[in-house]
Amino acid sequence: MPANVRAHVIGNVAVDETISVSTMPEAGASILGREETRDLGGKGANQAVVMARTGLPTTLVAAVGEDFRAQTIRDQLAPEPVEAKLIALAGRSSDFSIIFTTPDGENAIVTTTDSAGSLTPEEAIAALDTAVSGDLMVLQGNLSEATTLGLLQEARRRDLVTAFNPSPLRPYFGDFWPLVDIAFLNRGEAESLTGSSDTAATEKLLQSGVRHVVLTLGGDGALLASRGAAIATIPAVSTKAIDTTGAGDTFMAVALASAALRGVELDPRAIGHAASASALTVSRRGTRSAFPTTEELQAILAR
Repeated sequence: MPANVRAHVIGNVAVDETISVSTMPEAGASILGREETRDLGGKGANQAVVMARTGLPTTLVAAVGEDFRAQTIRDQLAPEPVEAKLIALAGRSSDFSIIFTTPDGENAIVTTTDSAGSLTPEEAIAALDTAVSGDLMVLQGNLSEATTLGLLQEARRRDLVTAFNPSPLRPYFGDFWPLVDIAFLNRGEAESLTGSSDTAATEKLLQSGVRHVVLTLGGDGALLASRGAAIATIPAVSTKAIDTTGAGDTFMAVALASAALRGVELDPRAIGHAASASALTVSRRGTRSAFPTTEELQAILAR
């Protein structure tokens, strides 16, 4: 990536309600829980906030409703170094997530997408008015098929670098790969989308047109596969997991920012920075409140 890149993150923003439970609820069961945090969340907002904290100029484009959650979202974004372009949709509810966490740090998340799923291609593309050739456009799986495809096509027309996190999974994602420069996904997502695992999955994605594939493997670290280069294995950073919410978003954001700030293609150093940053996130409860601070990210990126 060239120097002086700006990141344009187009996705969802939500209010996260985190509830601590002893075990995950089963069908028909009632269990007791304790509210741990109420925080800003949503994959788009998570990635934008972390990228902005690294010092990379970052714009967040996201849809909200006209309700009390929209004001909470604005209030929590206000202190962050991200430029927020919130598109208010009449008659829609702002998105929110209910997050169940267990004592071992694992989580299950239920997210609404009334606002994110209603953002039209025209509204999303209009918000790219400041994007220039070489800038980074970051997408996740919360937008509609038409809006995601429209943005990827517009990015190609403007010569933007596209990064895509296919979560939550949708059946049509396979059609997008020729328009994606950088894909970030975990082991389960890779198997669902390609029918293969680990290195075989990365090879299939590269053959589909993706330039760089980052496959996260939990405690086994991560793989970086790039066209014309050997696959690199980057180890995980050891830590005690308290809450894994937002860890993948932290990982993707820091990897992209590390490369962009250095003006290079995605490399093992960027993935190592990402592993260190996500290890901090999982060691804390919450979403935005668990992300590494600007100072912590500066220390990581200096390594």
